[in-house]
Amino acid sequence: MSPIPDAFQTQAMLLGSFILLLWVLEGIDQLLLQNRLNRFGIRPRHKHGLRGILLAPLLHGTWGHLSANTVPLLVLGWLVMLGGMQEFAIATSTTWIISGLGVWLFGGANTLHIGASGLVFGYFGFLLSRSYFEYDPVSAGISLLVALLYGPLIWGVLPFRRGISWQGHLFGFIGGVLAARHLPELQQWFTTLETMWR
Repeated sequence: MSPIPDAFQTQAMLLGSFILLLWVLEGIDQLLLQNRLNRFGIRPRHKHGLRGILLAPLLHGTWGHLSANTVPLLVLGWLVMLGGMQEFAIATSTTWIISGLGVWLFGGANTLHIGASGLVFGYFGFLLSRSYFEYDPVSAGISLLVALLYGPLIWGVLPFRRGISWQGHLFGFIGGVLAARHLPELQQWFTTLETMWR
């Protein structure tokens, strides 16, 4: 039996650790804090809501909310990781920030936004658009697979359902597309940062 490649082990450990963190936080929030962590989500155009840009993807309203995000985070996150850990870091950070900022600027008044679905839509947008910008057969195959598996997700960027942060979905998707569009420049920037930290 051949050993598991180091790259796969790293990917599994990183994604698994992130998902475990989400579930542990939700457990603490539900069982010990009576959902008080959720107040750290994004409150559009409120000064205190700015902290939610960093914290909201880590928080969920219910177990069902978290469960609905877990599988697409694992599948789409892993497909992004196939391009390398740097691409994953770029797609994640760009989506995280743009999704959060978009919600803070354009979310409904007196609303609270939490959940990792912005990341899900960011990975979705990144994977769908990457082949368009790179003209790579492998990326094209992944884009087709993502379209077949998760194509209906695209309707989540429209304001059809109350109680769903369609703004987070929309700006997450935009963040993913922008990450794919500017990937070479962002890779140079990330490489410079990595060099500086060494």
